[in-house]
Amino acid sequence: MGSEAAALLEAADFAAGKHKGQRRKDPEGTPFINHPIAVARILAQEAGVTDTVVLQAALLHDTVEDTDTTLAEIEARFGAEVRRVVAEVTDDKGLPAAERKRLQIERAPGSSARARLVKLADKLHNLRDLNRCTPAGWSPERVQEYFRWAAQVVAGLRGTSPPLEAALQRLFEERGVAPGPAPPGP
Repeated sequence: MGSEAAALLEAADFAAGKHKGQRRKDPEGTPFINHPIAVARILAQEAGVTDTVVLQAALLHDTVEDTDTTLAEIEARFGAEVRRVVAEVTDDKGLPAAERKRLQIERAPGSSARARLVKLADKLHNLRDLNRCTPAGWSPERVQEYFRWAAQVVAGLRGTSPPLEAALQRLFEERGVAPGPAPPGP
């Protein structure tokens, strides 16, 4: 097996072990690992991404945020480049949710190209999932608010991937959400 394929399988296996037992908030309780795999698939198939670092970071993007994984562990297993991308897309769970959301909007324009790709694919998968079914305990208003917030984050990522941005734009239009102007850069 080629080294790139082996590297991707290593990241998928690592993420699967770390997310073992975690479930999405959908009514079916979909295994959480389906999400990072879908984000990597979106990048490869819909955006044509072949950069192994980006695809590994997509598979690992929630491990630090949602498991006991550390950035040092990511670097030791997958290298400094993957660690940097994962760090850029990881929210600080020590902050209140509203602050984490505000920081995602604020930091989006200054993100690296690799992190921008992972962010776009992550938002695209989350929004498609919300269109597929409403998470347990979410009102229609909460779903719509998530779409409005995601549109603000995506506005700061413009110019990254025309195919992903077009797919996101279609979702926003279906929901009647107009993306605002891109936030000012750093």
